[in-house]
Amino acid sequence: MHEELIAQAQAWLTEDPDPDTRTELARLIDAGDHTELAARFSGTLQFGTAGLRGELGAGPMRMNRSVVIRAAAGLAAYLKKQGHDNGLVVIGYDARHKSHDFAQDTAAVMTGAGLRAAVLPRPLPTPVLAFAIRHLGAVAGVEVTASHNPPRDNGYKVYLGDGSQIVPPADIDIAAEIAAVPSLTTVRRPTEGWDTLDDSVLEAYLARTDAVLAEGSPRTARTVYTAMHGVGKDVLLAAFARAGFPEPVLVAEQAEPDPEFPTVAFPNPEEPGAMDLAFATARALPAGTAPDLIIANDPDADRCAVAVQDGTQDAEGTDGTDGTRWRMLRGDEVGALLAAHLVRRGATGTFAESIVSSSLLGRIAEKAGLPHVETLTGFKWIARAEGLRFGYEEALGYCVDPDGVRDKDGITAALLITELASQLKEEGRTLLDLLDDLAVEHGLHATDQLSVRVEDLSLIAAAMRRLREQPPTELAGLPITRTDDLTQGAAGLPPTDGLRYTLDGARVIVRPSGTEPKLKCYLEVVIPVGSHKDLPEARVKATALLESVKRDLSEAAGI
Repeated sequence: MHEELIAQAQAWLTEDPDPDTRTELARLIDAGDHTELAARFSGTLQFGTAGLRGELGAGPMRMNRSVVIRAAAGLAAYLKKQGHDNGLVVIGYDARHKSHDFAQDTAAVMTGAGLRAAVLPRPLPTPVLAFAIRHLGAVAGVEVTASHNPPRDNGYKVYLGDGSQIVPPADIDIAAEIAAVPSLTTVRRPTEGWDTLDDSVLEAYLARTDAVLAEGSPRTARTVYTAMHGVGKDVLLAAFARAGFPEPVLVAEQAEPDPEFPTVAFPNPEEPGAMDLAFATARALPAGTAPDLIIANDPDADRCAVAVQDGTQDAEGTDGTDGTRWRMLRGDEVGALLAAHLVRRGATGTFAESIVSSSLLGRIAEKAGLPHVETLTGFKWIARAEGLRFGYEEALGYCVDPDGVRDKDGITAALLITELASQLKEEGRTLLDLLDDLAVEHGLHATDQLSVRVEDLSLIAAAMRRLREQPPTELAGLPITRTDDLTQGAAGLPPTDGLRYTLDGARVIVRPSGTEPKLKCYLEVVIPVGSHKDLPEARVKATALLESVKRDLSEAAGI
């Protein structure tokens, strides 16, 4: 067994084009580290609807140049079988370790296969790549990014010519072509022949960002901004300057790209502690210059987080600041705010969301007489909603200009929420005031998430199996009135691994994450609200109910 493992590793080593991973693998072979080698060679990193994502390192179970070259060769073969013999493939990349190398390898493989390739000029936000596909008439696009994953990860996201991410059966067909690549020696990789784009595509994207704002709308809201060590800063600042908003105050420690993400455990605005430096920056501003909101992008700037003052204060001076408390808005809250803003502006078209997002969007759309669609999780599905005008998912993803970017876009979402904050500011109101109005109008829709990160993926499979074999009949004392096993498909949705529980006044969805080693449980409770004075009591009730649902669900799943 060990001899076979060493032989596999040595065969991989002979083909590996990267001196870094060659050195790493040779060291493991020389040390006879069979445990680590087995982890690297226990299979292959699977290509799916999220493309590829995984830890950097040597071997077929890691992200590296060998794996990327095979993936690019499989994609090229798929595109040619689709009749795109001379089609253009546009390639973008973020500032993570190896991202530039992976982008260059992809361009070389596409060129060697007879396709045309164009690479964005430098690390840029993912939405710029999604825009470029449609703008340039490309047949496909590749973004090298691991989004908000830990520093040790990287990934490979594939788009087709409509500018949206791949869905089945394209992922299965591309995976089959990747598996059919016999050896890296069969993959032609010239050293030139592709284009490196200039800034004209970025300028076209920035010109398009103007379209998300209403002509003559107020542009007075002040912001603090963090790029979370990613690639969003320059593009967001340029977009805000074009729009005429006050220049955002930067979180200096997180403003520049850094693949080590030194100030955060996980470079995801949703993670505990990730926004602490942004809160501190906002609190440290001189009196009279306090921001109206804090904006955060994740490292590839396709997501947008929003924080607001919550109207309370800590003991003044305990941390050398004015004591103002800030709180992150949930993705569902931002989604509802943007939807309400677009409705007020007279937007028409379909409002779409993932099934794990709040049902409040449906209430807003229904009252406005607009079509509303629920899709599977991920913008690869949301972007395909017929007649899409606005789409969002609770994980801080918003599509506010689907004709320009058929994907989530953290730059244009930041512009639109800042326009809304400006408009409310002119009225002497805040984002929280509008959320209160929506709760009174449609009921308080309170959401929460139970998210469990694991080292051993079998724990996730075991939890899903337990829920199927011993299904709960009630949660938080509320009877479960309906259970949908999403592997069977439900309400016209394609099959996916997940469970949906409908309760009286509540909803729960449980699913394995598609991009991280997590089991994710999405909770929503809806509390009727008679008037604004009833809101405090409704919030207390909702919080207690969510905690109780979370506790009972955790016990039922054995997590």
